[in-house]
Amino acid sequence: MEIEKLQGVIEAILFTMGDSVELSKIAAAIEHDEKTTKKIIHNMMDRYEAENRGIRIIELEDSFQMCTKKETYEYLIRVAKQPKKYVLTDVLLETLSIIAYKQPVTKLEIEKIRGVKSDHAVNKLVEFGLAEEVGRMDAPGRPLLFGTTEEFLRRFSVQSLDELPTINPEQVEHFKEEAEDEAQLKLDI
Repeated sequence: MEIEKLQGVIEAILFTMGDSVELSKIAAAIEHDEKTTKKIIHNMMDRYEAENRGIRIIELEDSFQMCTKKETYEYLIRVAKQPKKYVLTDVLLETLSIIAYKQPVTKLEIEKIRGVKSDHAVNKLVEFGLAEEVGRMDAPGRPLLFGTTEEFLRRFSVQSLDELPTINPEQVEHFKEEAEDEAQLKLDI
């Protein structure tokens, strides 16, 4: 393998692992002896420094780790301080409304209502702090139960779930009829 490709592989290993990686493991991965591997890594370290890159490789006993340069910390802090913006897509809003109205609810129940897998949507809502695990159902497999959070109440400007709008019973019947008609069409096809 040519040297540039080996450096790319080492860079990928260190970047992906995040933590320090033992020299022996890196050497085994690139199929070279430790002495040669160490020389390649030290060349990479020198090159990063000469090119004034924002990252560097540090040596910790018999391990190496990729990290950011100290000089970049103030810029990283500026980015980290910025509030995270997230977009609630139709899928996320649909899933969130099911959780809000049916809580505590399992992913399986959400999927039955939506008719599609909902793992990603539920995970995103948890990541955004709008939904959370509220316990486990007392049933085989003990599935997780999900509910809304205080952040959900804040974001939607309601003091409690009792303030959520109610659905007109006639509209519910209309939705049921539409769903049954759609299901029948799929069966006919």
